[in-house]
Amino acid sequence: MIAPETLSRWQSALPFWMSFLLLPLAWIAAMQGGWALILPPLVTWHLFAVLDGMFGLNLENADPETPDGDLKWYKLLTAAWVPLQVFTLFFLIWYVSGADHLNSFEKFAVFFGVGVITGAVGINYSHELMHQSSQAERWLGDILLAMVLYSHFRSEHLLVHHRYVGTPRDPVTARYNEGFHRFYPRVLRQCWHSAFRAEKDKLAKKNRPWTDLSNPFFRYWALQGAMLLLALLLGGITGVLLFLVQAGVAIWQLELVNYVEHYGLTRKHLGDGKYEPVQPRHSWNAAHKASNWLLINLQRHSDHHYKPNRRFPLLQTYTEADAPQLPYGYPIMTIAAMIPPLWRRVMNPRVRRWRQAYYPEITDWQAYNKAQNPMPR
Repeated sequence: MIAPETLSRWQSALPFWMSFLLLPLAWIAAMQGGWALILPPLVTWHLFAVLDGMFGLNLENADPETPDGDLKWYKLLTAAWVPLQVFTLFFLIWYVSGADHLNSFEKFAVFFGVGVITGAVGINYSHELMHQSSQAERWLGDILLAMVLYSHFRSEHLLVHHRYVGTPRDPVTARYNEGFHRFYPRVLRQCWHSAFRAEKDKLAKKNRPWTDLSNPFFRYWALQGAMLLLALLLGGITGVLLFLVQAGVAIWQLELVNYVEHYGLTRKHLGDGKYEPVQPRHSWNAAHKASNWLLINLQRHSDHHYKPNRRFPLLQTYTEADAPQLPYGYPIMTIAAMIPPLWRRVMNPRVRRWRQAYYPEITDWQAYNKAQNPMPR
């Protein structure tokens, strides 16, 4: 176990700062064009997959009782990313919109790469920030989500996903045999409605209508509108289109990860709309060292659902005895998810083994496969 005094050193936090190296790649792509356009996706997706092969697994766990005051270098990491992403995104909108050395395809490619970064890193950091009790950190998370026009993710994630994961009420629990290309349009539609309904129901318990100004959707709409207006002012219609390109790529990145995290894993229905409590076995775990540096331990997802308020350096990894394991880190698994026959060949046998290991008493999985069990109470 990593002791608090070791964890608190800046040297221990340093590997997680590797994500900041992606920002200069977006600048280089914009200024050079040509071959440099492949740098952001190449490094994010492929280099970290190679590094996973080189560095292997990290099976060490930090002391989960480490005081919050010893985690200042990790908290600074997520907070510092926000202004740097804001500056990079909007400066590049201004620069690329008027860049004569880039043709239309190259401008699109620059912002495809920006979207890879705002999705793989920015949304991931927003996820860490939204789980904190600090209002300042939650606001920073909202700013990151507004930059990709996906602000409702906070409401959906906190009020729906964590409560109903592994049940028919959770849109982002990917169903067994559901390919990503069917999953993606379904969650785009269902998650927004699910998030809005959750906030509406929360207000109704206080006898307030959804139009009450405490509804965070008003903040979401205002922030997103401000982002679009700024893109328009800096780059005109071209700037707005480039902004939309990176937002679309970022959302796609997020939902690819959502697809991987819980594919085929369901909580046992106990009858009458009751489900077993969430446990580490209801999320796929991955202990790959390099990709966990990039994704600030997001792949230790089993522990995140078990203890949602833990900051990322304290998330625990599990063995096969307690949580199902992915064969590779997210960079490889998300690529596999884009190829449904490959995905099913890799993952379906693992889901079947998981079912046999944890739920041998369930002989008919059809209702689970189709999300047709009763809605949780």
